[in-house]
Order: sequence, then structure tokens, then C-alpha cells
Amino acid sequence: MWSQRQGRLRPLRCGVEELRRRRREQEAGAMGEGAREVAALRKARREQQLVSKRLLRDETSEEAEEACVAVILGEAEIQQFLRLAQRGPEEKEREQALVSLRRGLQHPETQQTFIRLEGSIRTLVGLLTSNQALLQLGAARCLHELSHSEQSAVAEACLPATSYLLTYLSGHSADFITLEDGGAPSSPARPETALLLSCSQELCLYTLGNLIVESEAVRRQLLPQGIVPALAACIQSPHLTVLEALGYALAQLLQAKEAPEKIIPSVLGSTLPQHMLQLLQPGPKLSLGVAVEFAWCLHYIICSQVNNALLITHGALSTLGLLLLDLAGAVQRTEDAGLELLACPVLRCLSNLLTEAAVEAVGVHPQLRDERVVAALFILLDFFLQKQPSLLPEGLWLLNNLTANSPSFCTSLLSLDLTEPLLQLLSVSNVVSGLVLTVLCNVAEKGPAYCQRLWPGPLLPSLLDTLAFSDTVVVGQSLELLQLLFLYQPGAAQAFLQRSGLQALQRHEEVAQLQDRVRALQQTALRG
Repeated sequence: MWSQRQGRLRPLRCGVEELRRRRREQEAGAMGEGAREVAALRKARREQQLVSKRLLRDETSEEAEEACVAVILGEAEIQQFLRLAQRGPEEKEREQALVSLRRGLQHPETQQTFIRLEGSIRTLVGLLTSNQALLQLGAARCLHELSHSEQSAVAEACLPATSYLLTYLSGHSADFITLEDGGAPSSPARPETALLLSCSQELCLYTLGNLIVESEAVRRQLLPQGIVPALAACIQSPHLTVLEALGYALAQLLQAKEAPEKIIPSVLGSTLPQHMLQLLQPGPKLSLGVAVEFAWCLHYIICSQVNNALLITHGALSTLGLLLLDLAGAVQRTEDAGLELLACPVLRCLSNLLTEAAVEAVGVHPQLRDERVVAALFILLDFFLQKQPSLLPEGLWLLNNLTANSPSFCTSLLSLDLTEPLLQLLSVSNVVSGLVLTVLCNVAEKGPAYCQRLWPGPLLPSLLDTLAFSDTVVVGQSLELLQLLFLYQPGAAQAFLQRSGLQALQRHEEVAQLQDRVRALQQTALRG
């Protein structure tokens, strides 16, 4: 979906229609070296996200006071803690047994010993479904430690617990919590029990997310057990910590290799997409942590191309466009780190949705036709340049997709005098340079009026500088832009010759990927 528009000039066929035809052909996705580098970076980031696990540890005041050091536990000690947790004479003693067991489970050796003990997981599951809220929470924390293990056998040993973990995420989870102190299941939860419920849900979500990462076997079990409906029920939680954990678990599920066929259709058929978009609505209630998680979820769904038309129908373009404007305002108001974490998936989502046939059929949403979108994008590009240069390609891909087929966006870029700021990015990297030149080609392709507004200023000197590059993608895009300028802008070819342009082209005459385009440009320049 992240296709690069590369022009390939051919000798003696340099008319306007020929240039347009070649650019339309390349729009489908021919990728040069620079584009492959971007794709490789994206793949690496995706894989890093996929294999990551999260560990949630919230030490209670009692644990902090004891300042106990976690030790490796043997079979006898594990069995003793499990017996105490089940049948200890006092509730405090039972809770402390689970605290000690959880500390021990931080060690891989203890984890291996634990899963070898017959009935150990079954005991935790029993505690997870007990009528004591703190015991439930203690058992959930033990399972969470196991889910974070780097040993796949340890995580897979937790499979018997998955259906019970899912129970916490459904409407029935309140039944467990309100049974505390013998209360009836229909009794309203007290504030402290509501807090325990949210903590339990958060733990269960991170635990499920960790297990989802581990193996396809886990995911195969979770789907028929109803993980998608459980997540859809849980996304209505008022607790931000629960929502952030839910976003993490859902993101792990959506990144599975089997997701496009077996998972994403179910997600799209649920209420999750609508709720996700609501959580991405800009405003005082927007939580950065929650928005980051669900923006990545949306990105994975869009990349699957299962049914992006549905997301567009739900208002994804409008929501993301407003969020882009909000982000641009936020980076101007605050130095807070973390905004780039949200900007990255938002830019990717918008870029990919703009390539959909549904958008081409109905047109770009009014909120994305506003020149404020272009201004906001350049604010973010400047922010990335100062804080996170690796994200510049993300913003430039969006700018490319906005300008590729839209004269109005090209007009906005010119009327806001953004050509020079764009040219200043040419020195950042080859990937960035290639994308900058592609955007400028999009503008120049729109005709003489656009080339006339591009031409004054530093454009020609900048293009001559790029001809000194060794990267064939950058040089190739420079050649295409020059060809468009020669066709549309009177005097451009003569100015090129006066600045020793032919000599600049000579170094590329023997480069296989460039020699035909170099020859074509030389002939066009000499014809004037």
C-alpha cells in the first residue's frame, strides 16, 4: 500500500501524455532502492512490535515495606504456597502466599518448575474464579508473570486459563467481584471493588496480549472462546488503563499472520471499529496512551485491506484528518515527548486510506480538502526534523498521496509558500530526498501554471545538487522533475544549460538504470 510513484523517462518520447502515462503506471507500486529501504524499516518495526511483551507490576505497600528479594522456588515451596493460597487459615495469609509465589515466578527456573507440577495451573485458575477479589487479583498476577516468559512452553501452559481470563472482559466479570464478602452477584460493586475489577481487567488484557504473541495455538483457542466479543464488551470501560491494555492486546491479535483471513473480518463485524474511532476523536477526553494503541490497531486493519471501505463509511478519514490537525496544534503548544508515537500510525492510516478505490469514488472528505491539512502536515514535518527525523518519510508519504491526484492540494502547497521548506529536506537522507522529489513531480505534473509557481527561487540549484547524488532513485526523480519543467516552463531548459546542467548529467550516462532517461533529458534540453 505504500507505493512510490517513480517516473521512467524514455528517449524521444517526452510528451505530456507520455509522462502522465508512465507516472500512472508506476503508481501501482514499482519500488526502487529507496522505497525498499523504507519498506524494510517498516517491516522491522512491525516485527519488533509483534514480538514485544509487556510486564505490568504494581507492588502493594505491604510488599514495598517487606522489601523482599525474589528467590528461585523449588517444588516443595511452590506446593506450599499453592496450598496456603487455597486453604490458608486467614485471608491475609492466602493473599501473601500468592505474592510470594508471584515473586518466585519472575525467575525462569521457577517458571519451569511450576509448569511441571501437576495441577499448578489448575490451582491458579481455581483461585482466579474464587469469591475473594484479592485472591483473584493475586492469581491473575501470577498468570501474568508466566505469560511474560520468554519460554514458549511456559506461556502455552497457561492455555487452560484463557477462557477464564476472557470472562473478566465480558459483562459477567462483575459477578466474580461482587461476590466478595458473600454479596449476591446482582449487588452493586463498591468503589474499591470497581477498582479491583479494573485492575483485574488490565492484568488479564496484558496477559492475553502476551499469550497472543507467543503462538498460533493460543490464538486458535482464543478465537472460538470469543476474544473478539469480549474485547468489544471491554472497550466500553471508563478506565483509561483498561482501554490502553485492550489496545495492546488487540494490536497483538491484529498483527498475527493469519489475521487477514481469520481475525480481522470478525473485528470488522463487531462494534470495535466504531469505538476505536470514537477513542481517536480529538478533544479534552483524548488520552495519548489509549489513542496510540488504537491508532496502531487501525493501521494493522487498514494494511490488511480486508474491508477499508467499511472504515471509510464509519468516518475514519474525517476522524484521522481532525486528529492530524489536533496533533499539529499540540506539537506547537508542548514539548511533551510521545506525540510522535501517535503521529506515526495516524499518518500511515491516512496515507493508506487515500489509496482506496472507495475514496477515489466518493472523493476526499471535506475535512481533508482544507489547506489546513497541508499546513498541519508541514508543522509535523518540522517537528520530526527537530525531534524524530526517522518519521519524515511517514509525513512525506501522506503528502505524496494527497498531491498525487489532487490539484487543490498542490495549489495549497504553493499558496502557502512551502516549496522552499520542502527543498530544505533534500539533505536529510536519500529516502527523504526521493519522496520530496516525488511530491514536487506531483505538483509539476499538474501543468504550466503549477510549474510557473514552482520555478522561481532555489528549485533549479537544488535539482542540480541532487544530480551529484549517487542514489539512482533520487537522481531518477530529479530527471523526471526536470523533464516536466522543460515541457511546461519556458526558459527552464536554457537556464539548465547555462548552469552547466549537461555536465552534471554526464556522470550518470553509463548508469544502467538512468542512461535512457539521461539521454532523453539531454535531447529535450538541447531542443530548448
